[in-house]
Amino acid sequence: MTNLKFSGFAQCLIAVLLLLQSSAASAHAPGLSSIDVVLNAEQMDVKITFALQDIEAFAPMDSDLDAEVSDAERDAAKPNIAQLLAKQLRVNNHDQDLQPLEAGTVSFDEQNNAHVEFHYAVQPQQAILIQSKFLALLPEGHQQYLTAKDANGVTLNEKMLGKTDDQISLSLDAASHSALSTVADFFKLGIEHILTGYDHLLFLFALLAVTHSFWPAIKIITFFTVAHSITLAFAGLNILELPSSFVEPFIAATIIYVGVENIIRGEHPKGRHWLTFAFGLIHGFGFASVLREMEISSGDTGILVPLLSFNLGIESGQIAVAAVVLPMIWWLNNKPKFAKTFLNLCSLLVSLMGAYWLIERTVL
Repeated sequence: MTNLKFSGFAQCLIAVLLLLQSSAASAHAPGLSSIDVVLNAEQMDVKITFALQDIEAFAPMDSDLDAEVSDAERDAAKPNIAQLLAKQLRVNNHDQDLQPLEAGTVSFDEQNNAHVEFHYAVQPQQAILIQSKFLALLPEGHQQYLTAKDANGVTLNEKMLGKTDDQISLSLDAASHSALSTVADFFKLGIEHILTGYDHLLFLFALLAVTHSFWPAIKIITFFTVAHSITLAFAGLNILELPSSFVEPFIAATIIYVGVENIIRGEHPKGRHWLTFAFGLIHGFGFASVLREMEISSGDTGILVPLLSFNLGIESGQIAVAAVVLPMIWWLNNKPKFAKTFLNLCSLLVSLMGAYWLIERTVL
């Protein structure tokens, strides 16, 4: 009996580790930013949005801008930030590298993001090359969403930039916007987000840990999908939004709750699908944080293609993970001799990880 229980515990650990990849990993992979370009007949306006921690990653400042510092200290850092990004953003027009017309304008928001604006005198009939050289200095996997529009708001081009593909060519006379490319970029981003969204995966794992067969699992996955799709859409379209200071700790609390419920109520908790739906609404706001970080959440229809593609990527990644993990869960749950041990030990690990994230997000 002891060996059997140990085997169940070991396989439980494997299942959890497959989801977490590392128990010390962050719940979300960092590294998202954006560039918004407006191109008219004589001038190009560029707005770059970065998380402050990303700026510090390639240009350490005298103080930690992402920490609690005074407004005066942040204001003092603005010229350095503008100068740094001006050097790292290459704008080439008519075979000449251009300099901004004036020093960049820097502002900060309540989400610890820096917004830097530059203006360039250009000849838009000639190709304009924009290169984000700072991507080479950022951690592997950082992505930057570039959107270019004309003065009337018509999209000229969109592209997801990365370390190995950090430039784009623009022209008013040769718009090369591809909706298919946007779909592919955000579909991929959705898959990457769910596969590195360890808190969401752990929550889903805890919900599915009580299932024994296909239909109960499908019911849980469907209710979770519908719920987070609703709030992801609401947040993306700026209809409803909750602050991350509430959403992120609450997501950690949902993980703790489901793990504890599994231990107390066992493998047949009543109303699990409704609990999944209620908590899934909050997880949807967590998914929406990616779109906010990339500064693409807006009220116009321009958000719809990225929003739908991103959500489809999330669902595809979620289904792929479930397809791998569920057979293992069902096999263990249908072994009566240690099914209870499997559920209790896994649920304890889940609750402890949720508690760690809750402390990290509220205290640390």
